[in-house]
Amino acid sequence: MIVYGHRGAKGEAPENTLPGFIHAYRHGIRHFELDLVLSKDGKPVLVHDLSVDRTTGQKGIISKYTAAELAAMDARRNTSSWPRPTGIPSLDDLLDQFDDLEHLQLEVKKDNRHRLNILCNRLTEVIQHRNLYQTAAITSSDTWFLKEIRRRNKNIRIGLVTERKFPRPISMASRLGCEYLCINWKLCSKELVEQAHRRGMHVSTWTVNRIHDMLQLEEMGVDSIITDYPTSTRMFFDNRARALLSLPARERQGLDTETEMKLGSDMNMGSDESAHLTPGG
Repeated sequence: MIVYGHRGAKGEAPENTLPGFIHAYRHGIRHFELDLVLSKDGKPVLVHDLSVDRTTGQKGIISKYTAAELAAMDARRNTSSWPRPTGIPSLDDLLDQFDDLEHLQLEVKKDNRHRLNILCNRLTEVIQHRNLYQTAAITSSDTWFLKEIRRRNKNIRIGLVTERKFPRPISMASRLGCEYLCINWKLCSKELVEQAHRRGMHVSTWTVNRIHDMLQLEEMGVDSIITDYPTSTRMFFDNRARALLSLPARERQGLDTETEMKLGSDMNMGSDESAHLTPGG
């Protein structure tokens, strides 16, 4: 099961910032989910909200600021602590930083149609220019936007982001021709995963921060999880894999969730951290 860092590594470093991605990358993470909004000068920038209010000391909507102005802000407010100022980066800043990322989920936030149309053109150009057809998927809860991406280039992979049972997510994703179904983990079931797989979709669940939940989703057959704590999560699953390899083959069969959690936490990680990666509960 693939582990994606949510907004880089939201629980470990400031969200959607280069230090967050670099931190997770140095700990072996090569799959990331991130959010994109269009800047005043028409560049895709990494930010979750349509304003800078929550994560910076500034005020105003993203469309009021150029990419350079956003990069000069300090985006450490209301997020994980970090010792040095860090701004809001552009997508190009991120892509220039790494040359061996395995996959990115590029989530486009809802915005007005004019700005989304420009962002659609920019993302299509980026994927074509950098040949990211196999290493990126554009995801969104905005079905109009996904249709526009598909209309511009049928080879770009798309994914529906959903957190509701209705309209039925698999039917909607199928009608859009999605390769990815990015669903709130609480809506996930083995039956849903099997239905999505029959339609050729990768099932990615968000935002999963408890090991117990991750193991249950793994049993359901999900393809990937998106977590705020990718490095701790990756450590747990790496530890579990090493522990399983050390067991005789006959003892690996039929291990229950509690035993798997213990195997993953026995090496290098305390049981509290492995059981629940979210600080304070």
